[in-house]
Parts: sequence; structure tokens; C-alpha cells
Amino acid sequence: MRKNVDEKIADIRRRLGSGASVVAVAPGQGPRRTLSAAARQRIAAAQRKRWAAAKAEAKPAAPKRTMSADARKKIAAAQRKRWAERKKAVAKKAGPSPAVKKAPAPEKAAKAATAAT
Repeated sequence: MRKNVDEKIADIRRRLGSGASVVAVAPGQGPRRTLSAAARQRIAAAQRKRWAAAKAEAKPAAPKRTMSADARKKIAAAQRKRWAERKKAVAKKAGPSPAVKKAPAPEKAAKAATAAT
């Protein structure tokens, strides 16, 4: 639809004899400026200089800390000990589990029934 409107406006301008053809530009945007190659090179060089300065100021990252195998084993053992104590405390707090009578396995029940007769 917009293309159709632009075509009609262009047609009206041709009929009126407007010599200058104006390209419709979005509001807030002027015509684009072009830079010479030398200007782009100067801008790029300045940006590289700014990045170099920023990187020079930045502190290097601290080396990553590692743990020895012995230290890992000690920590794992201590954790297992803590969990065993916790498990024991929870079991003691809950008390003994009530005895539940389980149904005999079907094979044993069949053998017992045949043996009784």
C-alpha cells in the first residue's frame, strides 16, 4: 500500500513539473553521509588505540585454583561421615520400623500347600 502511495505522489510531482525528485526519508533520519577511505582508516586506528589502552589497564585474571587429590579425598570422607551421622540420627528419631508380615512367594506357597496335603 505504501508503495502505491509513493508511486502516486511521484506521478503527481511529475505532472506538476517539480524538477527535483526527493527521496522519502524516515523521520529523524537525514541523508546518509559517506566517509572517505582515509577517514575510515583514521577512525579504525583511533578505535584500536582505545582498545589497546583499555586492555593495558585491565588486570589479568587470577589463575584458577585447583585442589589436590588428597584434599578432595579428605573432603569426600568428611561428607560421607556427616551423612552417616545424619542418617543414624534420622533413623533413631523415627524409631524401629513396625514389623510387616509379607506374603510368601507364590512358589513357596504352592509347595507348602502340596506338602500339607
